[in-house]
Amino acid sequence: MFKDLENKVVVITGAGSGLGKAFSEEFGKLKAKVVMNYLSDKHLDDINKTIKLIEDAGGQAIKVQGDVSVEDDVNNLVQTAVKEFGTVDVMINNAGFEKPIPSHEMSVSEWQKVIDINLTGAFMGAKAAVNQFLKEDKKGVILNTSSVHDTIPWPNYVNYAASKGGLKLMMETMSMEYAQYGIRINNISPGAIVTEHTREKFSDPTTRAETLEMIPAKEIGEAHQVANVALFLASDFSDYIHGTTIYVDGGMTNYPAFMGGKG
Repeated sequence: MFKDLENKVVVITGAGSGLGKAFSEEFGKLKAKVVMNYLSDKHLDDINKTIKLIEDAGGQAIKVQGDVSVEDDVNNLVQTAVKEFGTVDVMINNAGFEKPIPSHEMSVSEWQKVIDINLTGAFMGAKAAVNQFLKEDKKGVILNTSSVHDTIPWPNYVNYAASKGGLKLMMETMSMEYAQYGIRINNISPGAIVTEHTREKFSDPTTRAETLEMIPAKEIGEAHQVANVALFLASDFSDYIHGTTIYVDGGMTNYPAFMGGKG
């Protein structure tokens, strides 16, 4: 499957860890040309390991450091991809940030940081990709990593929930605007997923049990399961899918509290 992704140029923000790392690995296994954005030097070892994995699989990969909340960095990321590989085929706006703070204690700067990374950063990535697609008069794909919290409220994370709710309508609006040019824009909204960031949390028996109560499938997801959806949405198998959010959540958005039949 997904043979059409071979040699496609895929730009991924937040690729140093978590879902971005998983996306990079899975596209690389299909021999794509992966452009991995990262913010901090602490991710360099993982980035270099992923690049080797991709090259061993027959793909190509480069790393580009940059802050997705800075427009010059986002534009540089896309233009570096064009300079190194000649084009961009798929743009994945994946970088994100969250930190729990009660809403009444949240400073405006704390609010703004999450909005700048999760929402404005995704907008700037989508905008840069659209401009490149239009310049080349080519069809292209934009994917945004959202969250089940684009529809489920999340106390103590008001900035995060607002950013993901905004991301949903941003995607839908831009999709409506650019579908006529063959540019497909969609969101992937994960639920509870095991990554290096969440493995310790979900290893705690109490936290794991509480989380499973929110998931009808009674399983916590794995990063590769989210990456599989990204492969599908980037491929020709989904060439008539525009402006859609796919939830990868084990049914978390389906009101699991009603499973007891007491409603």
